[in-house]
Amino acid sequence: MIRLNFLLWAFLGVYLLRSVTQYLLTRLNISHVRKHGFTAPVPFRDLIDQEKLKQIAAYTIDSENFGIFETLLSQGLFLIILLSGVLPWLVKIIDSWEVSLILAGLIFFALLAIAGSLLRIPLSLYETFVIEGRHGFNVMTLRMWIIDLLKTMIMSAILGGLLLVLLSFLVIYGGRVWWIWAWGVTGAFELLMLWLFPVVIAPLFNKFEPIQNKTLEDRIGTLMGKAGLRVKGVFQMDAGKRSKHTNAFFTGVGRTKRIVLFDTLLASHTEEEILAVLAHEVGHWKKKHVLKQIALLEILSLAVFFIAAELLDWQLLYQTFGFQRPTFYIGLFLIAALIGPLGYFVQPVESAIVRRLEIEADDYSLELMQGGEPMRHALKRLACDNLANLTPHPLYAWFYYSHPPLAERISRLEREEKRRLFAASDERG
Repeated sequence: MIRLNFLLWAFLGVYLLRSVTQYLLTRLNISHVRKHGFTAPVPFRDLIDQEKLKQIAAYTIDSENFGIFETLLSQGLFLIILLSGVLPWLVKIIDSWEVSLILAGLIFFALLAIAGSLLRIPLSLYETFVIEGRHGFNVMTLRMWIIDLLKTMIMSAILGGLLLVLLSFLVIYGGRVWWIWAWGVTGAFELLMLWLFPVVIAPLFNKFEPIQNKTLEDRIGTLMGKAGLRVKGVFQMDAGKRSKHTNAFFTGVGRTKRIVLFDTLLASHTEEEILAVLAHEVGHWKKKHVLKQIALLEILSLAVFFIAAELLDWQLLYQTFGFQRPTFYIGLFLIAALIGPLGYFVQPVESAIVRRLEIEADDYSLELMQGGEPMRHALKRLACDNLANLTPHPLYAWFYYSHPPLAERISRLEREEKRRLFAASDERG
């Protein structure tokens, strides 16, 4: 039976505060779009007309409304399950089977994962075929969607199950310092996934091949030479078979690191714009942003494992949520449930750090391209192609955005280019 005590009230307070914050930020952003979204910011006035602004506002409002509905629904159902007594009942059934602790943990988390997947299926279908379809982005067939879902579920089961078995073994047999061993194994597992993703996991969903445009390939080779990098790490991806969204990203570590350009990006942008986007991704590579993010993640991960080790045998934790005795896999689940809402409020710090890295990559693009005009044009085109919100509420952007808002980003690039030109002029003078 659930116990009403300080721990439960504190958990509920933080949990509900997170939900309220998410809801209010979303409503604030939607209200801001409705009020300011029909006037193009200065950097976009040469490209975006009223019709495009209406499309952007409609897509933003639809996406935001659905996103907050999905979030609050998931959180509400999770809270009901957690407080209803269903989970202690489920654990009693698993215990009656007299299986090993490791297998019991696998069964427990597998059942939760299946329940979560069943909830996400109708939501994902609606998002893909209604919202993305309504705004002209989705080109995926239902058959492709189902195949992607099955691949994702199988991969998640294999990889998640493997990691859970390793962690369970370490908790049971690792002694008092199990959390250090678990942190090391988890970090190694994450690095392995980063290494494998471009060459094993991603190709299960998309085709990756060298850039087909020979002229562009030669120009990319020249650009990469200027950056001191080898050209074999640049690929195009057949993203257009699923969506009309355009993008580019940096992925992998070590010998598997590569820059990926969507085929939709290659089809809709000029060569100069593509080179500018590529130069931005090279900036992430040259500035070692992936390694910096991994290092920060591992520091946070170590702290989380330490907290988990301290709380894992805390009787009150189990009693509060209706469990009769400490069991490691239940403890891991409950600790994650407690830490999750708290972690949400660290989001602005994470966003600020990543925005700083994006600014560094923009500046590197400016340097490598010897000017900011191609990157500014590329950002404008990306905004148009993706119906990106040009007028986010400042508080919403500060909390969530991993990139500076587009108008701010373009204006900053222009100012930085002028500053560098003035500095170079002063040096020559």
